[in-house]
Amino acid sequence: MSILIIGGGNMGKTYAQSFINSKLIAREELFIYDKDKLKIDLINQFQLGLGIQELGEFVKNIDTIILAVKPQDTKNLFPELKPFLRPDQLFLTIMAGVKIADIQSQLGIEKVVRAMPNLPAQIGMGMTVFCSSDKVPKKDLTYIQNLLETTGHSIIVEKEDMLNGATAISGSGPAYVFYFLDAMINSALEMGFSPSEAHLLVEQTFLGSVNLIKRNNLNCNQWIEKVASRGGTTEAALKVFDQNKVKEGIKKGLETALNRARELSEE
Repeated sequence: MSILIIGGGNMGKTYAQSFINSKLIAREELFIYDKDKLKIDLINQFQLGLGIQELGEFVKNIDTIILAVKPQDTKNLFPELKPFLRPDQLFLTIMAGVKIADIQSQLGIEKVVRAMPNLPAQIGMGMTVFCSSDKVPKKDLTYIQNLLETTGHSIIVEKEDMLNGATAISGSGPAYVFYFLDAMINSALEMGFSPSEAHLLVEQTFLGSVNLIKRNNLNCNQWIEKVASRGGTTEAALKVFDQNKVKEGIKKGLETALNRARELSEE
């Protein structure tokens, strides 16, 4: 099964490296297209497949094409790509806000899978949510899921609008985590810890807490009860969070992100 990744940016390179490392595809069957010579030179230097700067008749022989470009790039890309396509080729798109139906109509194709990955995919710990057109057979969906899970975990949803929710939760989610991490690190610095100590203190606390959740059946509130003793320091901090409506603020932020994702998909 040959693959053409269109876009040699961070996600394009992440997929190329992950696919090769997983041995799901041979290096000689993986192609990466980008007009940026520097990107292509680096791709070839690190042997992430065959980096190319021009599209041509060879595209007709490709089994799966991955669109890993910015939505605004499609204005010039699609007219260049369309003449070399077969109607039965399988497409995977990770372009934010570009609907399956739009890709189908603009490229004259039917089999489209749309996915929303997130940043930790770059280290194999990503979360990807995906859906597909009704023309994609089950075996192709399984194949795409196997590709996506070389970068972490994935879930499939039936309704395309759920990808907007995925954007708000997991796509943007790492930034929310970094936001909270930064607040705790700054507090640790103010308490007298050195920068290296503050980072270790907070980062390991997050890592350990997430792993506790993953390895046990207790929910978040049950874990909070285990940490927060009556009249103690944890309870004191949580009361301040509640007084300042932190949870409500987080929920409102996520709802705003969801609405913005929906707006972008309609532009």
